Amino acid sequence: MNFLAKIVEHKLKESEALFTPEATARFKAAIAARPAPLSFKAALDTASGAAIIAEIKRASPSKGELAMHLDPVELAKVYQENGAAALSVLTEVKYFKGDPEFIPRMRPVIKIPILRKDFILEPVQVYETAALAADALLLIVHLLEASKLRALLMLTRSLGLEALVEVHTKEEMEMALSAGAKVIGINSRDLTTFQMYPDRALELAPMAPKGVTLVAASGLKTRADIERLEAAGIKGFLIGETLVTSGEPGAKLREFLEKG
Repeated sequence: MNFLAKIVEHKLKESEALFTPEATARFKAAIAARPAPLSFKAALDTASGAAIIAEIKRASPSKGELAMHLDPVELAKVYQENGAAALSVLTEVKYFKGDPEFIPRMRPVIKIPILRKDFILEPVQVYETAALAADALLLIVHLLEASKLRALLMLTRSLGLEALVEVHTKEEMEMALSAGAKVIGINSRDLTTFQMYPDRALELAPMAPKGVTLVAASGLKTRADIERLEAAGIKGFLIGETLVTSGEPGAKLREFLEKG
C-alpha cells in the first residue's frame, strides 16, 4: 500500500471518529462563535506582487522531519510580519506531525487568511475546519470523485470558507474547473510517486479561464522560480520546505518577494 492509500485509510477512520453528536454540537457552537472568515482568494488577488502562501510544516512523508522544533504561533507571526499574503498550516498529525489546534492557537494574532492543509475527504472535516477558525481548506482532486469534490466545495462555501483545489494533471484541472473551483493549486509533485515535474504549472496554467486564481506548489526554491511562473499568469505561490529549513524563514520569505 503506497503512502497516499495509507493516509486516505487513516483519514477515513479519523473522520468516522469525528462523526458523533457531541462533536457535531461542539463544531456548531464553535462556528457560531468564530470571527467572520477572511477571503483567501481576495488576499491572493490583491497582493501587490507575488502572493506567497507561507507554510507551517514540521515534517513530510517524502522528506521526513524538517523542523520539528518550530513554534507554529511564532512562525505564523514571522510570516505575517514579512509579507505573506496567507498562511498554510499542516494539521495532519500522523504523517506530517501537524496539529489541528495550531490554527485556533494562532488565530488571535493572525490577520491574514489561514488555509488548513490536510486530507479533506468527508463533510465532517469541513465542519471541523470552520470550527477551528480557518478561512480556507485544501481539496485534492486526485482523492475525490467528481460528485464528492462538488459537494465538498459547496459545503465549504456555505460555511463562508474558500477552497484551494489542488491538481496535478490536465484531467484533474478539467475536473476542478467543472466543479466550479475559483482558486486552483497546481502541484508539481506527483503525490503517488513523489516525483517532481518542474514545468507542470506552466503546462496547466493556460487552461484556467479569467477569474480563476492560480497557485503553484512544491519545489519553489528561488525568486527566479517565482518570476518564471508569474510570467505564465500564476499569482500565488505555496512555499513550505524552503522556508522552514532556511534557518531564517522571515528573511527567506522576503527574498521571494523582492524583485530583482
